[in-house]
Order: sequence, then structure tokens, then C-alpha cells
Amino acid sequence: MVFDPFLTLLVQAGFWLGALACAFAASRLATTRRRGRGTPISMIAACGLTAVWSVTAAVAGIDSAWEMLAETARNLAWLAAIHRYFALDAQTVSVRPVRWVIAVMAAIEILQPVLLGLALLRGQSSAAVILDAAILLRLLVSVGGLVLVHNLYIGARSGLASAARWPATGLAVMWLIDLNHYTIAYLADSYPILLAGLRGFGAVLFAGLAVLGAADNSASLRFRPSRTVAFQSASLLVIGAYLLAMWLLAQWLSMRGGDFAGAFQIAFVAAATGLALITLPSRRIRGWLRVTLTKHLFQHRYDYREEWLRFTRTISQDGSGTAPLQERVVQAMADITDSPAGLLLTPGDHGELVLAARWRWPTVDVPAEALARTAVGVVEQAGYIIDLDQLRAGHCLAGLDLPDWLTSDARAWAAVPLLHFDRLVGLVVLVRPLLPRQLDWEDFDLLRVAGQQLASYLAEQDSQEGLAEASRFDDFSRRIAFVMHDIKNLASQLSLLARNAEQHADNPEFRADMLLTLRNSADKLNVLLARLSRYGAATKDSLQPLRVDQLAASVVDGFSSLHQVELVRSDKCEVIANSEPLEQALLHLVQNAVDASTAGQPVFVSVSLRGTSGIIEIIDSGTGMSPEFVRSKLFKPFISSKPGGFGIGAYEARELLRAMNGRLDVESREGLGSRFVIHLPLASTSRMLESMAGRDKQVA
Repeated sequence: MVFDPFLTLLVQAGFWLGALACAFAASRLATTRRRGRGTPISMIAACGLTAVWSVTAAVAGIDSAWEMLAETARNLAWLAAIHRYFALDAQTVSVRPVRWVIAVMAAIEILQPVLLGLALLRGQSSAAVILDAAILLRLLVSVGGLVLVHNLYIGARSGLASAARWPATGLAVMWLIDLNHYTIAYLADSYPILLAGLRGFGAVLFAGLAVLGAADNSASLRFRPSRTVAFQSASLLVIGAYLLAMWLLAQWLSMRGGDFAGAFQIAFVAAATGLALITLPSRRIRGWLRVTLTKHLFQHRYDYREEWLRFTRTISQDGSGTAPLQERVVQAMADITDSPAGLLLTPGDHGELVLAARWRWPTVDVPAEALARTAVGVVEQAGYIIDLDQLRAGHCLAGLDLPDWLTSDARAWAAVPLLHFDRLVGLVVLVRPLLPRQLDWEDFDLLRVAGQQLASYLAEQDSQEGLAEASRFDDFSRRIAFVMHDIKNLASQLSLLARNAEQHADNPEFRADMLLTLRNSADKLNVLLARLSRYGAATKDSLQPLRVDQLAASVVDGFSSLHQVELVRSDKCEVIANSEPLEQALLHLVQNAVDASTAGQPVFVSVSLRGTSGIIEIIDSGTGMSPEFVRSKLFKPFISSKPGGFGIGAYEARELLRAMNGRLDVESREGLGSRFVIHLPLASTSRMLESMAGRDKQVA
């Protein structure tokens, strides 16, 4: 066979370099064996015979009979080395099936000299057929060798056996080059000279890896491709398989010829293009490929370094366009499991969990009480991640009763508690990934650690908001003190003016009118001063029986000249409360209802009895409020939707009612209106409880 002189020189140079490298490797391995390193003799022999094969290929040619015999000896030595490494690592039980594979491959390799002899005896008439058979046998050996070294690399564990990974990698490179070399040789009926040159340079790489495997630190060295590299390599492998299929089909079509071939080519290109457009953008297919690669190529599902970096980037985002922390908490947790959406539930005023944030899940209907207080206690005490599929199957924590909105939605997949010093600060509900799978121990461990970290972020935010609120209250108190001081001075000046007018006015009628006006102004300022000075919680000693129906009627009458406010129900209702703070709370709530309504929209007030409580309802049909505003802003001081407002009306009303053992509930819908409900304990109930407590003391 005649080749280009330059390419022939390049091939010979590659084989000579391979011979020198393998000879050096054999010498180096022999030295380490004498030092007690334990390198198998078969590996030393494999390096030596590989050097002999390289010299033979460089001298006699890549298609000579001597090269074929040397390659047979080389491959047999490689098989012996692989068998020895399996015996060192996996012992007798695992070596037994491998031994049969190696024996079959050795028998196939021994057929090469037999075929060579037949070719010499038959002459040129049968040489081509025998050559094709020899190449096919080489292909079988290459494929079998790749399977063996793959299992050796994956199965090698520790100590001396771990050093087998590097020689196995070198053998994989050599057999992979042989596989391509003989595949093209079979298809083209001639040896590819460029790939033949690569075989020589591949021997250099094999020798280097063999020496590396014998080094003292080889046990700590291991090739670990990242998940990104593995995913991209698998994508390239799929593309390569696609191109190979196209090439094979093109070869078949070229042999068929005719109009049918052209039409089939057009149909194939159209079908392949349509299939690529459908499958390549699919997140589900990409997710399946990622999970499959992770399952079969990596010991752990998660790349913890990448997960932690992505988690940190999501949480630490900052800027005007950044989502709130609550949404980023859900996103950071969902990104770990490839969940497309999720919810965050946080503790409410009475120990229940309420909706705090949504992330890409606007369709789920979450009630005002997302999770009852009893269930919150079970989740907080156990601290377990809730597998909702297992819960639907009947396997759940004792005493855990999840609401129907959560268990009936098939998309809900897992609930991750966020615990901060054994206190539940939130619960993240994750949507099922696009590629369904079951949660396992690795998911639980990673989600639990991430939940603890996210809980610390939420707790830190609550602390910062508390400090900021305290600072704003301090500033507000200072401003109120200045206002009170100015008003007090003004009231004193007006009082002095009134006294001077009594002494110096000459006209009795003018004096009377002036006195009346000044005294009314002074009275109004004093009332305002008294009201401003009542910013504080009512003490329990000041609570007395109070007819709340009469108080409500008085407040309604005060708005008669300002807006249409109607008392639609007024049951006789006596509660335990403080008159002035309760009147102040009612004024705030009715005024807010009036501000939210237009001129033609009335505000309704109702007083009724319900069980052991007196109920006051303030209902309007105004603009209403969104659930997010009610949850996160309505009762936050200094946040107001009115220009120039302090934003403390609703907050103060709730705090005043709490000081009287009362409660304030809110229901609102945007565009429909709002309903504020005040709950206060009945006086009769309080007297009964006090009487029972007195009898208990007497008995004691």
C-alpha cells in the first residue's frame, strides 16, 4: 500500500514515540515493583509488548503480517493485565463472569494468526475476504475491551486497586482509537493512515497513564467530570450518533439510487428537522437526559458545589427589579429539585400558617388559614420533610392533618419546613418536577439543610424589620411630642387671651361673642391634646362593662354630616372594654371605610352577639384590598395608601383591641369592598369566669 511520504513519516514518528514511551513505562513499572509497590507483572509485560508492537509497525508497516502478530501479542497482554486488576479489586466472585469474557476475547484474538496463515496459503484470491474477517474480529476485541475497562474503572475502589483506573483509562483510549481505525478500514477497504498515526501517539498516552497509576498518590487522583461536561458530552454523543445514522442512511440510499433515493432523502431531512424542533426545546426531555446521566455517571445526584453557588446567587440578589425575599426563598428551594413552581407559608397572628408568597403558581386556591395551628405544631415538632405522595398513599406523621387544598392538588409534591432554632418560620410547598420521580434520602438531606439556611434568612429579615419599626416608632414619638408641645402652648395662649378679653373688652356683646369663640377654640385644642396623649395600651384595670351598641350609634351619628354611614343592626350588647380606646378604634375603622368608598357608596355598621363575644362589623363596598396587601402591609405601621398618611390607623386599632382582650379580623376583595370584624368578650361571660375563679379560690 502506497501512502503520501509526509504522512508515512508522521505515522512512523508516532509509532517510534509510542515505542520509547512504552519502553520507559515498562522500566518504570519494573522499578516500582522492586520497591514493593505491587505493580502486576502482566502490566509490565503489556507495556513491553506495546513497545514491541510500535517498533514493528514503524519498521514493517501498519498493514504487514508482522504488525498483525505483534498486535495480537499486545492485546493478549492487555487482557491478562485487565484480568489481574479485576482479581486485585473484586476478588473471586466478581472475577468469575469477567474471566469468561476475557477467555472469549483471547480466543478471538488467537484466531488472527490462523487467519494470517490461511491468507498466506490461499494467496491473493482469498486475501480480501480473510482481511475483512480479521478486521471484524479486531472490532469485536475493541468493543469487548472498552466494556471491560469501563467496568474496571467504575468498580475500582481503594488502595492498590484504585491505581487500575489510570491504566484502564489508557487502554480505553487505545481501544477507542482501534475501534475507529478498524471501522473505517472495514468500510473503506483500506487502512486510514491518519488514524494509524494516532495509534502511535495513543501508545504514548497509554504509557503515561500506566506510569501515573503506579505513582504513590494515584489512589487520591481520580477523573471526575462535572455534570455540565457530562451533559454536554452526552449531547455531543447524541449528535454524533445522529450524524452517523445520516451517513449510513446516505450510503444505503446512494447504493439504491433512482428517484426513490432523492424523495427519501427529502422526507428524511424534513422528518429529522421536525423531530429536532419538537424535542430539543423540551424541558422535559432535557430533564430526563440530566436525571439519566446523573443516575448512571455519578455517585450522587446533586453537584453540591453548583447547587450551593446557585442557591447563594438566588438569595443574595439585589436591585430594584429583584423579587421579594419570600419569593426568592421559594425559587431557591425549587431550583434544587427542578420544581417549576412553589408556595411559601409563614406563621400568622394566631399560630396558623398563611400564604406569604407564590412563585409561578398563581392557580392554586389557598384559603386564609392555609395550615391549622394543630398541624403546624406537628410539623414543627417533627421537623420532617413531607412527601405528599406518601401521605396520599396513607403513610404520614401521627397527628398530621393536612388541608384538602394541599392534598387534593396532584401538582403538590413536597412540603419543606423552615426551622430556625427548632421554631417553624415557614413551610415551602414544591410542585412536582416535569420529570416525575420519588424523593429519596439525598433529597431529604439537601432540602433539610437548605431549609435551615432559608429559615435563618427569614428570621434575620423579621429582626431587621422589627428594628426598623422600632426606629420609626421612636421618630414618630418624638414628632408627636413636638406637636403636643406646640398645641399646649397654643392652648395656653388662647386661654390667656380669653382672660385678658374679660378684663379689657368695653363692648359687652362683643365681649360675649369673643369669649364664646375663644373658649370653644381652647376646648377643641384641649380635646385634641387629650386625644394625642392617649397613645398607649389600655390596662386591664381600666376595662369596664360597656354598652357597645350605644357607642357604635354615637360613632355613626358623628359621621352623619360627612358620609352615609348606617347602623343596620344594633343588638343590646354589653362587653368588657375601655370606652375611649374602643371609640378611637371604631373611628379609625369607619374613617378608613369612608375613605375607601365613593360618595354614593354607604358604609354599614352592625352590632350583634355571637357565642361569648360581642361582634362589631364595619362593611364597605369600596375599592377593596388584595390578599398580599392585607397580609403584608395593612397592619404595618407607616405604610399608607393615602397621600400624606401615617399608616397607623389599622395598626393602632388592632393594638387597642388586643389590649382589651379583643380581636380584629379582615376580609377584603379588590373591587368588591372590605369587612372588618371586631370581637370583644361579653360582660356576662367575664362575670361568670370571675365568679368561677372566686369559688375556686375559696375551695383552695
